[in-house]
Amino acid sequence: MIYRTDYHVHSLFSDGKAAPEDYIAPAVAAGLEEIGFAEHLTLFLGSPDWSMNASGVEPYLKHIGNLSRKVSNIRVRTGLEVDFYPGKEKAIQSVLERTRLDYAIGSVHYLGDSTVDMGPEFYDGKDIDSVWEDYFSHVASAAASGLFDIIAHCDLVRIYGFKPSSDPEKLYRNLARSFKIHDVAFEVNTNGRNRPIGDFYPDRKYLSIFREEDVPVCVNSDAHMPSRVAQHFDEAYDLLKSAGYSEMAAFKNRERYMIPF
Repeated sequence: MIYRTDYHVHSLFSDGKAAPEDYIAPAVAAGLEEIGFAEHLTLFLGSPDWSMNASGVEPYLKHIGNLSRKVSNIRVRTGLEVDFYPGKEKAIQSVLERTRLDYAIGSVHYLGDSTVDMGPEFYDGKDIDSVWEDYFSHVASAAASGLFDIIAHCDLVRIYGFKPSSDPEKLYRNLARSFKIHDVAFEVNTNGRNRPIGDFYPDRKYLSIFREEDVPVCVNSDAHMPSRVAQHFDEAYDLLKSAGYSEMAAFKNRERYMIPF
């Protein structure tokens, strides 16, 4: 029996489509033992409309804390999905140090002043090889920062199907080694099935590399609506088993513990 967790859920506190309370029943129905909210937090560029800024953190934490105390049929965990941006490490650290969380997720959406996932026009006229190299370098830097427990959708740059000119296996290998060295977990993010790429993050072809490098993993939905909580999890678990995984990472109070399949 798999101990099912989903630590990457978005509500109305950032860019989700429903209140946190609305996710509880679907999570229970999906057989989850734990559901974790991880609202977007962006501490640069004025904070986009899909993300909280620092002033939104306290009301969010209070709301999730109250919800956790009210709910008895599932554990409710509290997280943040924090945008990593080179040079903003101290600002991120300042917020995380004074914020009580079960886990912190680091994500890379921005290369420069633009996001890689808000439209394919980002890629127009760019050298795709360089874009991939830059993106993977940013993600490796997020892992090396020591700020995060989980790295989200580590190859989000795949979203619109733009591919480098050669096999990116080396990029994935170097990334997995960075995760291992800096003791950070990654997620199989099933929301990629709802995006133009139509498949999970990271590319299933390279999941075995993360296992070979002994990187801890969890399965997350990145749900922005209740109907997508724990979506496609059975397929994700099967993929991880095929790659050689036999345990999942779970989190409480910024501590990771491993649970066998």
